[in-house]
Amino acid sequence: MILKDLPPDARPREKLLARGPAALGDAELLALLLRTGMAGKNVLALAQELLDTFGGIAGLLNTSAEDLKRIKGLGGPAKRAELVAVLELARRALAQQLKSRTVFDSPDAVKNYLQLQLAARPHEVFAVLFLDAQHRLLAMEELFRGTLTQTSVYPREVVLRALHHQAGAVVLAHNHPSGVAEPSRADEALTQTLKAALALVDVRVLDHVIVAPGAALSMAERGLL
Repeated sequence: MILKDLPPDARPREKLLARGPAALGDAELLALLLRTGMAGKNVLALAQELLDTFGGIAGLLNTSAEDLKRIKGLGGPAKRAELVAVLELARRALAQQLKSRTVFDSPDAVKNYLQLQLAARPHEVFAVLFLDAQHRLLAMEELFRGTLTQTSVYPREVVLRALHHQAGAVVLAHNHPSGVAEPSRADEALTQTLKAALALVDVRVLDHVIVAPGAALSMAERGLL
């Protein structure tokens, strides 16, 4: 079943145009992107299956094109490409926001941006947001990758990249593939090591954000910085 085969008052497009996007549920908005379902499953049911499988909108935004292959009805590349394109647009919109204002004007945007970048990775990734003197985003770099449980982070490399970007401050970030966004003692020790190393070149560590699918934790908000 495709959208035009649904009753007029159940068609997401008509409902959106008449009442605005806030009137639509998550499955209805997703159905607008998918447009068609498959034999035995209409487009709204397919949209709901996607949400159920990946843990809602937040989880879906953390998926990859390979992840989407698991869903019957998304075997072709067109729909997967469209969904991945929406994810990339979300990333770019958040990056643009962080480049135009100080990161502490929008702390939730920082967490959301980092979740979109890192939360779905199957291995641990350590990244750094390099900020200018006004704490606006200059660049994000993924500097180190590890196994599912640990990664090796070299303070010298972080300092060199901060100098390269002429950064005045940084936000550190890494993901926990286990799904628990809680700092370990090793995370706390690493943060202090990097803080001390960067202080030698007058670069402040503003935060260390730990992300997992559907969750993000600020060590600064926890008082661990």
